[in-house]
Amino acid sequence: MLKFYSKEIILEHTNIRKGETKLGEIAQTISQWEALKNTPQQYALIGIPEDIGVRANGGKPGTSEAWNACLQSLYNIQNNTFTKPQNLVILGEIDCDAEMLEASRYNPKDPQYHHLLGLLVEQIDTKVSEAIQRIVAAGKTPIVIGGGHNNSYGNLSGTSKALHSTINCINFDAHTDYRTLEHRHSGNGFSYAAEDGFLDNYFIFGLHRNYTSQQVLDKIDADGRVLFNRFETISIRQEKTFSEAMKEAEEHCCNKPFGLEIDLDAVANMGSSAMTPSGFTLEDCRRFTQYFSAKEACAYIHICEGAPNKEAFPGQVGKGLAYLVSDIIGH
Repeated sequence: MLKFYSKEIILEHTNIRKGETKLGEIAQTISQWEALKNTPQQYALIGIPEDIGVRANGGKPGTSEAWNACLQSLYNIQNNTFTKPQNLVILGEIDCDAEMLEASRYNPKDPQYHHLLGLLVEQIDTKVSEAIQRIVAAGKTPIVIGGGHNNSYGNLSGTSKALHSTINCINFDAHTDYRTLEHRHSGNGFSYAAEDGFLDNYFIFGLHRNYTSQQVLDKIDADGRVLFNRFETISIRQEKTFSEAMKEAEEHCCNKPFGLEIDLDAVANMGSSAMTPSGFTLEDCRRFTQYFSAKEACAYIHICEGAPNKEAFPGQVGKGLAYLVSDIIGH
């Protein structure tokens, strides 16, 4: 289910330099689940190297590469008073090898192609859910690097099971991912989580009007648990400030344990599965992530949809992810 990382693996990718100490040099690891509860770190980092959910949603591959890109940058940030890498234990990655291999054998021209991929997504759902349940049950806060946004389902179900309660969720995203309950894919993780009794209140922050169907808007309008604000309202028309928009999400979701979902599709010109020329800045995303991850009720953080194969500049996605992780652990 989970490939635990050893200290030796981390050091192989850490650029050691005299007079400096990098995160990779002091980052803690464990080799079995039983050890997690007794570690002093609050945050536990895991990766999900897959893009099957994106492909099952009609998208292009690439999100499977985000995890390794993140680590290449994260291992090499400086250990200093402000970065606080001592708050992080690096667990490893969800083992998606079998599913990724099986997906590569499917013919995209097969009428059942997307359905078959959806069955593989369900297998990954189970693995993610079990890992997140273990982390939350151990009293830790998972930081999850995807992968596609299909993994929101495993995050929500695992956290809900560990806490024996439904949880809320705030999603920084250009899209709702609240689409039809068809085969599993990256566009319906939240609708499935709500249907299966894991997700209660849900808030989409910065929704793009151009990429939300009327059918989905009608579905949301009929469900009082789901609210959103629009990117255009915040950044184009400027009818409310970024801070006011965050308060809306806070009031809807932060009164009990909630998941924090960060989709890099919402960041302008960031290499992602649905890269956009118009969106929030990375600084906006960092501000948002730091604000909500610091809330006591924040049960997990998931950063997804990064696609290094679409980045405009080498290392952009990995470095962006490392910034977000360091913002979380550096409170």
